[in-house]
Amino acid sequence: MKIYGIVPPMATPFAADESLDENLLRAEVEHLVSVAGVHGLAVGGSTGEGHTLSTAELRQIVGAAVEAAAGRAPVIAGIIVDSTRQAIEKARALADLDVAALQVTPVHYLFRPSDETMFRHFAALAEAAAQPIMVYNVVPWSYCSPALLDKMLREIDGLVGVKQSAGDLKLLADLLLRSADAGLIMSAVDALLYPSFALGAHGAIAAILSAAPELCVQLWDAVQARDHEVALDIHRRLLPLWDAIMDDNLPANVKTALELQGRPAGLPRMPMPTSSPQQREAIRAALAGALRAGQVM
Repeated sequence: MKIYGIVPPMATPFAADESLDENLLRAEVEHLVSVAGVHGLAVGGSTGEGHTLSTAELRQIVGAAVEAAAGRAPVIAGIIVDSTRQAIEKARALADLDVAALQVTPVHYLFRPSDETMFRHFAALAEAAAQPIMVYNVVPWSYCSPALLDKMLREIDGLVGVKQSAGDLKLLADLLLRSADAGLIMSAVDALLYPSFALGAHGAIAAILSAAPELCVQLWDAVQARDHEVALDIHRRLLPLWDAIMDDNLPANVKTALELQGRPAGLPRMPMPTSSPQQREAIRAALAGALRAGQVM
């Protein structure tokens, strides 16, 4: 299935004992696909606390999401690890699942690989994996430059796209100018989705999409229709929500946003704290302003 448009990175619901709550995950898949009308789903990424998941747990939630989506939307699986060996292990564990792509971070603990080593890392992974690979360009001290990303997109078979998560829109603009013809370029510049889409991003995989999926679908549709008045209005409604959820405990704040809309998403995994009372109130107020309706609990 084609990857494009609004692809929310799903929160991973954990119970009080930190076990996975598949029922909540399946319910959220149903809401995102049949109610919000999103174009795809991402599981096990940063918003989904993918760095805390064992290989077995990643397979479990990806499998549950694929089953719940039932072919109605493509599912992307996240891999957040610190070695080529670990990345290949997780990729092979998902090989038999109907996954559209694997969203994989550069390694980042302790050191930044050279461009040559980074290239070899993704080349080895792409050769070993059953599904296409997307570079999840998120780690500030281990960013892949637009030039390196372009080289990988053009020279590594099986590497099909980039999720550009740097907060600097200029980096996204540089990548789009250089590489939009070479592969899929998805924005994760949450605060600036409107200009991302206007610049030609093929879609977004960003936490704000999970917090307000319907509104983000409307934003995507407005830009595709060149209705920039509507798009700017939606941008102005989304930005305060991003400001409210963006913090070190972003995944927990996304779960709070979901809960306040009647979509329980479980707890974060330790040591990540739940939203503070101040964060919760800010999220509630931002949702009320964004949604402009009585959809907030």
